[in-house]
Amino acid sequence: MATVKRASIASLSLSAAALVALLGDEGWSNKAVIPVKNDRATVGFGSTFRDDGSPVQMGDTITPPQALKRSYKHIEKDERGLKQCVTADLHQDEYNMLVDHSYQYGVGKTCASAMVRLVNAGQYQQACEAHTRYRFAGGYDCSTLINGRPNQRCYGVYERSLKRRDKCLAAGETP
Repeated sequence: MATVKRASIASLSLSAAALVALLGDEGWSNKAVIPVKNDRATVGFGSTFRDDGSPVQMGDTITPPQALKRSYKHIEKDERGLKQCVTADLHQDEYNMLVDHSYQYGVGKTCASAMVRLVNAGQYQQACEAHTRYRFAGGYDCSTLINGRPNQRCYGVYERSLKRRDKCLAAGETP
């Protein structure tokens, strides 16, 4: 089997499979909810902002087509931002995981992250491992166990970081 090579970030865009996974991980709500105690209100597929740029408020509603359109615009904006701060070549899945991270945490935090700093330095494995640093939500360390069980407040946040790390690491392996 041939080794999959990394490509210039300018030539990459979020894959369809990664889009479906991202939207699935975000979950769906047609009414604004607080996903984790002390977090911001979200609606649709985890959107924290309305189309006009104002924050989502409790009571906001959205339809599936509106939510898909909003998410797509969000992803386009994130991709433009990532292409400004990531200088290294990436595998498709490494790129997908950075887009996924920026959708959840914002492109500014992603560009300032250890993941981007390490990938730009050519330290791909360490960049993938850095995904697990993102395990906090609403003031909670979501990786902690309570009475031997996952923290029900937000363990999904940590699981998503582990999933990003694992997919990112697998992308760098020779098939």
